[in-house]
Amino acid sequence: MADQGGIRTGAGRPLGSRNRATADIKEGLSELAKTHTEAALETIVELMRDSLNDNVRLAAACSLLDRGYGKPSMTQVDNSTGHVITAFEVVADYQESDVAE
Repeated sequence: MADQGGIRTGAGRPLGSRNRATADIKEGLSELAKTHTEAALETIVELMRDSLNDNVRLAAACSLLDRGYGKPSMTQVDNSTGHVITAFEVVADYQESDVAE
């Protein structure tokens, strides 16, 4: 009973051996999924147009935009100066305002 649990000598997969989920299997799965791209996009468009639930329609629309244009970045522009505001500046301004109070 004392040998149960913890790290044991010789336990686990030997160094250098291939994992069961090899690159060939992963690549095959990716290629199989790509064969259904058109049907998947048609389903997303159908949900966006016909769903009665606003949350489903919004999620489908966002999904289409993300696939077509990529996910939006987290930058904002200060319209008065044209300066791009980064997430770091927002956090810094927030922390400074906490100290000022």
